[in-house]
Amino acid sequence: MIDKKAKIYIAGHRGMVGSSIVRKFKQEGFNNLILKTRQELDLFDKNSVNDFFSKVKPEYVILAAAKVGGIKENMTHQANFLYENLQIQNNVIWASHIHNVKKLLFLGSSCIYPRNCPQPMKEEYFMNGKVEPTNEGYAIAKIAGMKLCEKIYTQYDKCFISCMPTNIYGPNDNFENDSAHVIPSLIRRIHQAKIKNDKEVIIWGSGNSRREFLYVEDLADAIFWLMSEYNKNEFVNIGTGTDISIKELANDIKKIISYKGELFFDKTKPDGMPKKLLDVSKIHTLGWHHKTTFGKGLEKTYQWFIEHKII
Repeated sequence: MIDKKAKIYIAGHRGMVGSSIVRKFKQEGFNNLILKTRQELDLFDKNSVNDFFSKVKPEYVILAAAKVGGIKENMTHQANFLYENLQIQNNVIWASHIHNVKKLLFLGSSCIYPRNCPQPMKEEYFMNGKVEPTNEGYAIAKIAGMKLCEKIYTQYDKCFISCMPTNIYGPNDNFENDSAHVIPSLIRRIHQAKIKNDKEVIIWGSGNSRREFLYVEDLADAIFWLMSEYNKNEFVNIGTGTDISIKELANDIKKIISYKGELFFDKTKPDGMPKKLLDVSKIHTLGWHHKTTFGKGLEKTYQWFIEHKII
């Protein structure tokens, strides 16, 4: 267990995942959280990161900072996704090593698995094939971050571990059209179509690809559990163990928003990986399970969107 007075640096605390992690740790009585904005600490600057670790001396680190985006953003900015994520990861992970951080948790992504990976995807299938081309830059960066943690653990006997979350959604997500992931993108676009009385919404792909989704508060709960209980040098999948087609997802969102128009799936656009379902038997065996049903999570996400006037 972590002492509640310990210094815990949460990188990326303003993002959807990072802000949820902050809420979870505060709820559990941890108040010595170290939170730095991009203006206060530039994670692209190696010297600034090293100076920060030297002066502040965090004891624990959760690396949730990353450049993320949906399929269109990933496809068109592959170099940026690769370079920027490598820079952030390398600077934070290596500074944590140099300055003797007791434990670091690196957040990976289910996109690290091969495109044609057997389903559900077990941890042992990692690096058994080529990743999905539409997000290759992001995936390779995440693989590098995982491997750096793994090798530091092995070579220096330090508890630097990784977890592989499935697709995350929830409050404080990015709802911008060009860069959003599928759930916030669909919520924004279908909501706008309802307001404008548009007769249809065009959605990329056939709608047949399947995805697994985890509510962000459940991910924060899993991260708290891993930081408190898990110390092995094998990464862990985090998800629900169930998936849904994009077509089903879009229709569920349509119902929640009460949109009366039609959904048109543009089959000339890419689907991405045909299926991405994690095998979560390992973390279930260890003792952690998600709590939020998908329907309830979608409702809460749309309510947050409405309350914050993200239109």
